[in-house]
Amino acid sequence: MNRHITTALIPLVDIALFCTLIADGQSLRSSHMASFCVAMTLNYLLKIRSTLAAERLKGEWRGQQWRGQQWPLYGRLLAVACMALFLRGGVLGLLSVAWGWPAQLSILFAALAGLLVTGAGFPLALSSARGDARPQALAIGLVLYAVVLRLVYLGSVELLPEETYYWNYARHLDIGYLDHPPLVAWLIRLGTAAFGQTAFGIRIGAFSCALIASAFIYRLTRNLYGATVAPAALVLAQVLPFFFLSGLLMTPDAALTAAWAASMYYLERALIAGRPAAWWGVGIALGIGMISKYSIGLLVPVTLVFMLWDSQSRRWWRRWEPYGGALLALAIFSPVILWNAQHDWASFVFQTSRRLAEAPRFALHKLLASILVLITPTGVLAVVLAFRRRSPADGRAGAAGVGDDAARRQLFTAVSVFLPLSVFTIFSLRHEVKLDWTGAPWTAALPVMAVGMIASPANAAGIRAWLRKAWIPTLMTLLLLYGAGLHYLVLGLPGLGYGKHIELFPVGWREFSRRVEVIAENARAATGREPLIVGMDRYAIASELAFYTTKRPDTVVETSSAHLFGGVGLMYERWTPAEQQEGRTLLLIAWDPQDLAGAAIESRAERLGPIEDEILTRDGQVVRHYYHRLAYNYRARPRS
Repeated sequence: MNRHITTALIPLVDIALFCTLIADGQSLRSSHMASFCVAMTLNYLLKIRSTLAAERLKGEWRGQQWRGQQWPLYGRLLAVACMALFLRGGVLGLLSVAWGWPAQLSILFAALAGLLVTGAGFPLALSSARGDARPQALAIGLVLYAVVLRLVYLGSVELLPEETYYWNYARHLDIGYLDHPPLVAWLIRLGTAAFGQTAFGIRIGAFSCALIASAFIYRLTRNLYGATVAPAALVLAQVLPFFFLSGLLMTPDAALTAAWAASMYYLERALIAGRPAAWWGVGIALGIGMISKYSIGLLVPVTLVFMLWDSQSRRWWRRWEPYGGALLALAIFSPVILWNAQHDWASFVFQTSRRLAEAPRFALHKLLASILVLITPTGVLAVVLAFRRRSPADGRAGAAGVGDDAARRQLFTAVSVFLPLSVFTIFSLRHEVKLDWTGAPWTAALPVMAVGMIASPANAAGIRAWLRKAWIPTLMTLLLLYGAGLHYLVLGLPGLGYGKHIELFPVGWREFSRRVEVIAENARAATGREPLIVGMDRYAIASELAFYTTKRPDTVVETSSAHLFGGVGLMYERWTPAEQQEGRTLLLIAWDPQDLAGAAIESRAERLGPIEDEILTRDGQVVRHYYHRLAYNYRARPRS
């Protein structure tokens, strides 16, 4: 069959079969996956198999060489097909689920997205099998896929509770908040002003920060180890778990990572390249980082230690530029200081003495596990090997990676990586740690990881050679996991149900909010008063219900949290003070019926309605139970 006819026939069969299945009443997921599998089968039978046969006849592969390449080649082709499936599912979910387009129209764009992936990916897989793979083309492909994958899923994956909580920050715009500085709220306010009160509007700030971080990481790596190494660092900045997720989810880590990368770039320009003007960049980046998350303050001791240790950098103690940069950072950070001064230093206390006052708890094992998750075991091994040798190889022409400059670069990187890590390690010996704490500091390690990726075979032996070969499977596996996970959250995957912890895996918040709205409407009809919806946890239920209500944007739905009954509510304690709710009817929502009973509840209500049990479902499957109860005539102070 003519190759051009075959190329046109396959997508036509794909789209026609999808439309037929949709018309027959099949689900969006089933129709999409079935038609794609048929299209890929035809693609193999009509195109790929004949290509392989022709190249074997031309002598590209012979005998033992073909047998050795056969199964790895099929594995690569399958990986490309799965990547196409997941991206196509993202486009379909965005257009059909998030935007409400007809499925028959959405599939046209979804099929095109899949074709673009297979059209670029299959030739790369074949060239790898022949041994003439193009690393630059592969790097570009991985980066583009990671960027586009996030972009198409930004608006269709339901928001995590943290994201809707920060969206509530933006509803109550301020220069400071209890548990974080304000930049996350400002970015959400900008994003929603441009793209509406949507998941895409909330997350576009995180996506933009990831692009900024990648640009600075690329430039930092180019300065440290040359233009040959920089593309590998760019791939890592887009694909490693922490960096991929920080560019998808709207949390303080998104802006923190961009500020950390910018700070590292300007510090290198100031301390290694010796450029005085770079200190202004350091001040701006550090100041922006401080209004993102306080942990970027660890770069201050990093800078001081390097300036003490490195003889060439000691001259900066006698120059005014570093002090000017520090004052600039302080000026940018000053609104947060002002807010804390006006609120009894609440945020500083929350992030410092409160954590130090917690009961002693050994958590080093959790810190180590979080590192393996954030940068993968391959990344950890790459960092260890990079600092075992005298200095990482230099990718620039005319430099062998040894000598004074190379030693200074390695010292700069080592201090930047290990000083923050040592602080978290010491803290974890007696205190609980969180998964994301060491994420942004690994920005400084990406250049040395990239060195190991592009080391020439002559320079790589033993475990270093194995590590170099392990990077591509690691990165491909990560992208497949991201694609499968995002596809699962939007369209589902065959044979996989939905876990009940939707606070961790955001599936069901939209339907949950619709159900609670009906309950609230019934309560309003029965009492004649608007009930205050109270999520009986810190912020998750209250924040998600406020965002996913069908009344937005016309009406701002008021919600509150468990602080009304003596629990912790973080910023809800300031947004809905207990004293201002006196005498109101409350609709209490909880995951556990025990959270709706007991002295703390009974002592603050004149009377209580019965505890009602409800079931949350998705696609006909039970996700979890939830419970609700009415509390009449709320009292801010419990009865004695």
